[in-house]
Amino acid sequence: MPLQNRVGAVIGNDELHTRLSFLDWSLADTRQLQALPEHLKDEADVFVDELYRRLVRYPEVATILGNQSTVQRLKQSQRGYYKRLFAGEIDSKYVEERWRIGQVHERVGVDLKWYLGGYRLFLASMLQAFSAHKPANAADDQSRWAAYQSLLKVVFFDIALAAEAYVGAQHAALRASKQRYAHAMRGANDGLWDWNLDQDSLYVSERWAQMLGLDLNDVGLRMQDWQARIHPDDLFAFRSTLKTHIEGEAEFFVHEYRIRHRDGRYLWVLTRGVLEVSASGTRRMAGSQTDISNQRHIQAQLEYAALHDPLTGLINRNQLDNVARQVSRELARPGSRAAALLFIDLDRFKLINDSLGHAVGDSVLVQVARRLQRCLRTGDALARFGGDEFVMVLRDLADMSDAEMVAQRVLIALKEPLCCGEHTLVVNASIGLASIEPEQSFDEAMRAADIALYQAKAAGKGRVQHFNEAMLDQAHERMQLESSVLQALQRNEFDIYYQPVHRLPLADKAKPVGVEALLRWRQGNRMISPAAFIPVLEESGEIVAVGYWVLQQACRQVRHWQQSGAEELKCSVNLSGLQLEQQDFAQQVQRVLTDTGLSPASLVLEITESLLIDQSGSTLANLRELAQLGVRIALDDFGTGFCSLGYLNRFPLHVLKLDRSFLNQADQCSKQRAICRAIIQLARTLEMDVIAEGVETREQVDFLHQERCYLGQGFLLGYPMPAAEFQQHFEQTLSTSIPASSHMSALPVGEES
Repeated sequence: MPLQNRVGAVIGNDELHTRLSFLDWSLADTRQLQALPEHLKDEADVFVDELYRRLVRYPEVATILGNQSTVQRLKQSQRGYYKRLFAGEIDSKYVEERWRIGQVHERVGVDLKWYLGGYRLFLASMLQAFSAHKPANAADDQSRWAAYQSLLKVVFFDIALAAEAYVGAQHAALRASKQRYAHAMRGANDGLWDWNLDQDSLYVSERWAQMLGLDLNDVGLRMQDWQARIHPDDLFAFRSTLKTHIEGEAEFFVHEYRIRHRDGRYLWVLTRGVLEVSASGTRRMAGSQTDISNQRHIQAQLEYAALHDPLTGLINRNQLDNVARQVSRELARPGSRAAALLFIDLDRFKLINDSLGHAVGDSVLVQVARRLQRCLRTGDALARFGGDEFVMVLRDLADMSDAEMVAQRVLIALKEPLCCGEHTLVVNASIGLASIEPEQSFDEAMRAADIALYQAKAAGKGRVQHFNEAMLDQAHERMQLESSVLQALQRNEFDIYYQPVHRLPLADKAKPVGVEALLRWRQGNRMISPAAFIPVLEESGEIVAVGYWVLQQACRQVRHWQQSGAEELKCSVNLSGLQLEQQDFAQQVQRVLTDTGLSPASLVLEITESLLIDQSGSTLANLRELAQLGVRIALDDFGTGFCSLGYLNRFPLHVLKLDRSFLNQADQCSKQRAICRAIIQLARTLEMDVIAEGVETREQVDFLHQERCYLGQGFLLGYPMPAAEFQQHFEQTLSTSIPASSHMSALPVGEES
């Protein structure tokens, strides 16, 4: 196809004609290329494979080529190019395409050497193919080499375009870089400066002066005028850094310092510069100055935030470590006095958060922090350790009695009521006290205080406990116990004891109407108290798996007893709050009932008042679904917690369990009797059953019967016992199993009821 009249935007029409004319290109060249035998054209396809096999040997090119799919795509594009080459149609579209390809290659990082080298290899390959072609006659031979000349023309035309595309792309990149630099300088917020060291002449830009609120004439012409504005505390460091660079000890002059503004305040600035020596030996420094006041302000805020608690403003753990190092250095000095730690933990703070909300909880923490600060002596430190925990570091103590006095002052201060909006609260705390010994690390002192805090909590809360070595042994035992109990289910160390529930008054040969399943743990020959291991299961979350196991075993056992003749026997199982937080807990219970064959009406699930208060979103939904199944819900230890009477109406409850603490002494104390009577009457009014716990004397049985409480459990009626032993108890007459004494001794394992 002849040359088109229209040309692209890459080169003009006249320029295109000039180039083709110089190469002696004509319509005959187009025809000669198009008339080439197909087997010669096919040699280009063969060459493409050889070219890429050669290219991938070089890591520089192999990295650019990438994966095999990219190579195949590029090969296809290359073969298409050779087809257009042999078509001999050099028009505007062809020129624009070759220019674009050259620019793409430059942009992706293919150096021109590979591009031009590829053309050289192509021509060599085609020369070999042309040479191998056997002409039919002299005219055919002449036509063959004329076609090769046409191929040379178009290839060199393309080479020129490729080189220009590379150079053009580089020039465009350079222009863009210059434009960006010019734009950056126009928009820069930096001030520029230039200082001739030999003449001590100073030049600053207008922006440099404006940064300080000055006119250029107000700046001064010498370095001493500059330095006169530097903050006195920063001047020495400025001069030292400048001297270090001038003397060649630092490659650049870079320094942050404060400089005085016209209005008297100081700005933080960053100055950069470099020294250059001219051919004549003249020394000059030039650089920039940036206002970094905002960055410094933000940095100061971040540094403060890194070392302080955002809610209370107290120091945090990071800064507490710094204080600890200071105390360690002080204790290492001869004649140093004692130091101690107070580890303070608010009692039942979670209840405040859960019942009144986190905003009230935060307000409590802020007010507690202020009260604790008022208890500090000069030199002491107070940190918020996390959550509702605080740590006091007490220095310069005459002896540990001084630390005890501070701890008591803390307890007294916290007992004063707190006002949080419409709420008035009283907050108690438990405190672990430990001395900081000179040879002791701070972490060891913290562990000691933490152990003492645990003992204070275990002893009843709201008190100070001083660390002693015996506590460390107890802590190790507790750690071993905690580790063991988390593996007890897999080791089959758990067992279930059953305590009978009887109908009152007692009758000869009376059979239990129900049993309460109680978890027991036998470790070797030793029975571990539930009070010791149940909290560990709760804290670890293992109570969910263990509780499910208890539910399965108890339901299966009670169903067995029902099938053995005790058709009306009920099964009571205690629930953990974590179990009820499982969204599918009701479905899990239903599966257990289906698997064991126990009727929902035969199952009683016991919950505590604290569970109602601390309930999650799933708790109420699960309880209602269980009630819909026909499972009965019992409220255990009623009246011993902080439960509102409103919960009795809100939650689907069927049974109230009268706590043993109310029944105890009821036959001797009128107030205790009144409380028992009120709870029983309340349950009857709400059409709920009442089960009295801790029945230990016949007098208590008589009292309960008189008050129309017809269900009870306790040592008088039967201890918790393994299933096999309970089977024997079940078959015996009740009259022979009740001793004549009015009080039973405490069971050595587990809970008393």
